[in-house]
Amino acid sequence: MKNGAEKRRRVPPALQHRDFALLWAASLAMGLGSQMAGVIVGWQVYDIRQSAFDLGLIGLAGFVPLPLLALPAGHLADRFPRRLVFAGALLLNMAVMAVLVAVTLAGTRRLWPFVALAAATGVANAIGSPAARALPPTLVPTQLLPGAMALRTMGMQMATVAGPALGGFIFYVRPELPYAVACGLMVLALACVLSLRSQSARTRAESGGSPDWKSLLAGVAFVRRTPVLLGAISLDLFAVLFGGQVALAPLFARSILHVGTGGLGLLRAAPALGAVVAGVMLARRPSMRRAGRMLFMVVAAFGASMIVFGISRSFPLSLAALAVSGFVDMISMNIRATTGALATPNELRGRVNAVEMVFISASNQLGAFESGAAAALMGAVPAVVAGGALTIALAAVWPPLFPALARIDRLEDLRPNPVREPPAPPG
Repeated sequence: MKNGAEKRRRVPPALQHRDFALLWAASLAMGLGSQMAGVIVGWQVYDIRQSAFDLGLIGLAGFVPLPLLALPAGHLADRFPRRLVFAGALLLNMAVMAVLVAVTLAGTRRLWPFVALAAATGVANAIGSPAARALPPTLVPTQLLPGAMALRTMGMQMATVAGPALGGFIFYVRPELPYAVACGLMVLALACVLSLRSQSARTRAESGGSPDWKSLLAGVAFVRRTPVLLGAISLDLFAVLFGGQVALAPLFARSILHVGTGGLGLLRAAPALGAVVAGVMLARRPSMRRAGRMLFMVVAAFGASMIVFGISRSFPLSLAALAVSGFVDMISMNIRATTGALATPNELRGRVNAVEMVFISASNQLGAFESGAAAALMGAVPAVVAGGALTIALAAVWPPLFPALARIDRLEDLRPNPVREPPAPPG
């Protein structure tokens, strides 16, 4: 009994809660499958015409559905059982993986199937992300939330460490095998999500009546009048928009570092490896002082690491620079995610998360398009170095623009702003 109690104490407190542990396992399985598929899609697309712009198109296709579906998806997450909304998104992701198996078996050398499937993945992410991101604060006590958010992000990064490397090596066995394994992982994630205890009664009671424009835009209004949220989300948008050069990893692996698919997998995994190290630190000691100032410091460090990656011709140095970028980005993401979770009331979390999803996805998918377009126009190395320099500049400009964000000390002291519910429509 004593050994069992000691082992339980070693498990992070948030993971001792059954439903959060299931959600964490689902996120890990989904992330692992998505990352395995993503690295192979990038390799196959670049192999068609050796075009950096084509890589950017894949990112753009994944982004376009997000702003179009964000508002209804956020309202959906606040009105219906969030676990079922998330499960529906997982089903769509499973279908995408199955089609990728068929496309690869057919040996297609055309770009459009990959663009179409990237768009379908964007639809799945748009539907599922607000619901999935709104679940953790309802599954653990408030005092455990900073650690829970660190664990959630760390799980996603662990998937990013293993997924690209595993996908790159499995690709050598059979090209379609990474997609088949990814489909199986989506099935596992779906089983975990469906095992969550239903939160539907409270969600429906808090969300109000039928949707209208004021209700759909409630998340946008809340973010606009909450400076700490607006500042944190917009900083992440522009920092990763200008510093998101990981989308160019296939180009660097093939044409600059000459390391092949195995090296590509390691390049894609390096930021996540650094993020996992930071995640372990945050899970053990989630509380930090002067969190607002820390956010600006780590964003500047992210930009500097991108500059090093851009000018490097050494594979180990490139891996190290990307690992540092992941380490500091993990701290930034945890500050932003915990700020959003604690500053937002439960009845608005789906809609606020939908707004945040657009910003985050813009910084990733749209950032991938920006990186590909910039590399096509000025060359890969100048594009990466310029993006890193712009990111450092942003970290210097943001504190005077958002002083409330700069003044944040302990994240645990944040409390939600009052909710201004829109009036019910007549009749």
